[in-house]
Amino acid sequence: MGYVNDGLRIYFLCSAQSQKVQNLRRDKRISLTIDHDTSDPMAITGLSMAAVAEPVNDPAEVEKAMGVLGARYPEYAAFPIPKMEEFLIFRVAPKVISVLAYSKEFGHTDLVTL
Repeated sequence: MGYVNDGLRIYFLCSAQSQKVQNLRRDKRISLTIDHDTSDPMAITGLSMAAVAEPVNDPAEVEKAMGVLGARYPEYAAFPIPKMEEFLIFRVAPKVISVLAYSKEFGHTDLVTL
């Protein structure tokens, strides 16, 4: 899933009718990883997080998130802009972060305290 970040604050968009939105309405807790694909499992590096995802309702924060999105993905400017009622912007707030460093040993993580 695509995302943008502003420091530790992460944003993503999704369809208002999606299964993801239905699930988040029931439980805002999420787990996620941010990494890159590698063919060597011992080269895995990235972040693993326990977080909370909440819809962004403040128009100023929506505008800020859309600005960050446009800056990261300028190619999206050519796509038609969906109507606000068709999608939601979520703010993800990490609660626990682990740094993945499999080069140290398979499955190695270092816990980051927030």
